[in-house]
This record gives sequence, structure tokens and C-alpha cells, in this order.
Amino acid sequence: MNDQQTAGPTRLAMRCTVAGRVQGVFFRASAREEALRLGLTGYARNLPDGRVEVMACGDADALGAMREWLRHGPPQADVSGVACEPVEPRGFAGFTTG
Repeated sequence: MNDQQTAGPTRLAMRCTVAGRVQGVFFRASAREEALRLGLTGYARNLPDGRVEVMACGDADALGAMREWLRHGPPQADVSGVACEPVEPRGFAGFTTG
């Protein structure tokens, strides 16, 4: 067997920052639920400037769905902007908030 036969789906990663009313509205917990539903690994954490940072690793379709979800977040959030950039995939175990 060669590497392509054993490697499985290509894993990609993105780092997103989400601005607006996104702290104190269950954004991180809701992002974790969505990421786990999509089969993503990574984390969501509050930033000192009031934004939330989301790092997500998985396949392209799941990352696209997560990016779309971040545009609105949970019902209590008021997202004013999302900026995502591709990054090197990392070996996260699950999806954490912190």
C-alpha cells in the first residue's frame, strides 16, 4: 500500500476570528457543538479585544459549513464580521473551549 491508499481524506485547517456581540452569549459552547456535529477538531476561545477565535481542522466540506455557521452563531449572538485564513492542520483531540 502506498501513502495515498492509507492516508484517508485530506485534512485542512482554518483560523477564524469572529467580531460582534460574541462573548457572554454561549458562542464558544455553541461553536463546539457545531464543530463536533461536523466532525471537526480544534478550539474556540475568547480574545481580550472581545472577539472569539476559532481554530478548526477537518475536511473541506465541514470547514465550509463551520465558516457559514460562524457568520451567525447561536441565537443570542450578533456577529458583525468573520475573518478566516487557512493554517497548517494540527493534531487536536476533540474540540475544546477555553
